[in-house]
Amino acid sequence: MMKMPNWLNKTTFSPKKTPTRKASVSLSTKDLSPKKIEKELGPNIGEIRICLGDQQAVFDAGLWVPESGKVGCTFKENEKLKKEIKKLEEENNLLKIKFELLLDMLTQATVNANVDKEELESLRSKHYTSKRTAT
Repeated sequence: MMKMPNWLNKTTFSPKKTPTRKASVSLSTKDLSPKKIEKELGPNIGEIRICLGDQQAVFDAGLWVPESGKVGCTFKENEKLKKEIKKLEEENNLLKIKFELLLDMLTQATVNANVDKEELESLRSKHYTSKRTAT
């Protein structure tokens, strides 16, 4: 059996306690009703913006949207391409449906033509046999 090092047995380690905050946060101590928030922050809060170094971003519809720099330009281009992809996929789906419909129509027309052809041949054979028996 191994012995534990002597320094591990000491229980004198205790972290410093964090001091309490001196300044109070105005919204945390008050009623958070919409009227109180509007009074505290003003009627138009606006967009939430953040700036980290040379990058700026806006919080829009649950996403941080980069506004500046290389990332912002790339993000805007990606969003444009995503919209184009979605548009093309919808158009592709519509064309597939139209193709299936035309294929069904062609099949129906072919079936009808075959039925008409068989009926015509049947009538011709009846007419031919009745003509032969009459002579």
